[in-house]
Amino acid sequence: MHELSLAGGIVRLVEDAAERERFSRVRVLHLEAGALAGVEVRALRFALEAITPGTCLEHARIDIDEVPATAWCLGCNLAVPIMSRVDACPECGSVKLQPTGGTELRVVDLLVDDGVPVASSPAALT
Repeated sequence: MHELSLAGGIVRLVEDAAERERFSRVRVLHLEAGALAGVEVRALRFALEAITPGTCLEHARIDIDEVPATAWCLGCNLAVPIMSRVDACPECGSVKLQPTGGTELRVVDLLVDDGVPVASSPAALT
């Protein structure tokens, strides 16, 4: 299952960012997986949940958006939506398509705790 190695790469990427940016914990990890990225989203989520204990991603909510794919049709010169690399152009039927989007797996953003305790208000100290 290559999703396990992808999950490991994501964890390393986030842990490197945590060290560099000095945050202690991730609350929300937001990913995008393109339709042509070759990623089984359920397997990726399972792999991430399996390997995050003991990391800054432990207990993080994992949001994965599935991004549709697009291609440039060389037959009719239009950008068209596709579901797989073997689809024909929905406009002209040509199979000469160049994928232009939906091939990526990327970290979109993180919601993190910076580890700095919240200061109490003066009224709470009395």
